[in-house]
Amino acid sequence: MVRTQRILAGALLTGIALLTPAGAAAADDPSASPSPSASDGAAGPTEAGTTFRTATAVQQDQRATAGASTGDYLYWVFPADAGQRATVKATVTLPESATRHGASTWQVDVYDGLRRRQACMYGHQTVTAAADASKAELSCVLRTVRAWSEPWANDPLPGSYYVRLTVVDLPSADLGQPVRTEVEVTSSDEGGAHDVDGTLGEPLVPGVSSVQQTADGTSSEDGSTARAPLGSEPDDGWASGWWTDRWIWTVGGGVLGALAAVFGYSLTRGNGRPSRVPPGV
Repeated sequence: MVRTQRILAGALLTGIALLTPAGAAAADDPSASPSPSASDGAAGPTEAGTTFRTATAVQQDQRATAGASTGDYLYWVFPADAGQRATVKATVTLPESATRHGASTWQVDVYDGLRRRQACMYGHQTVTAAADASKAELSCVLRTVRAWSEPWANDPLPGSYYVRLTVVDLPSADLGQPVRTEVEVTSSDEGGAHDVDGTLGEPLVPGVSSVQQTADGTSSEDGSTARAPLGSEPDDGWASGWWTDRWIWTVGGGVLGALAAVFGYSLTRGNGRPSRVPPGV
């Protein structure tokens, strides 16, 4: 009996140890700064749009670059699925300090598929570059994308997300100077800790973007011009990751419950025979 109890106790402790890292990994740490990527992202597009409708599509883990003039509004669009916490990083390479007349303030904003501005959990969304600075580095860590939300809420939902980069304050004499920009989007999978009991009917992806002509430069046969979807879906499709931490907690909880029941039964049933045997039996 003692041996059985030790085995069950060991199994119980092992199960708890297996579940503990999952809980710790799911915990949020808003005070921590986002860790940099282990390696540079794959080469992406080399231009940026100037409006929401002409935003340049970029996938996560791609590095988009673009040349622009100081004062331009630059737009990119990327897909984000349920359970992902996206981090947007932007770098602006400024003109030579000798040609500038003072400090400049840059800002990166993120909007969802309904063009609702999404708040940054933490990061450097607005950065002021000194007159002698060579770069301005910005970042924005979004909230975790939810699979479903109330219509009145402003929760991030699966779909397209727009990145807008622009200068918000600088000497007027510096408007129009050339700059180089880099934008990269990465994300972490937050798992079942942020799952909800609901799903969105369709991802929030706008239907069309700018008109694209057919290969011969004319409109399509039915007289309408061919249009391309704005943005693109994730490489593995929308909501394709069915595995979440909830499976671990559900299965692990069931196993621990069964072990606890067996352990409790072994404590109460005794050794299977009476402690005293009546004489003559």
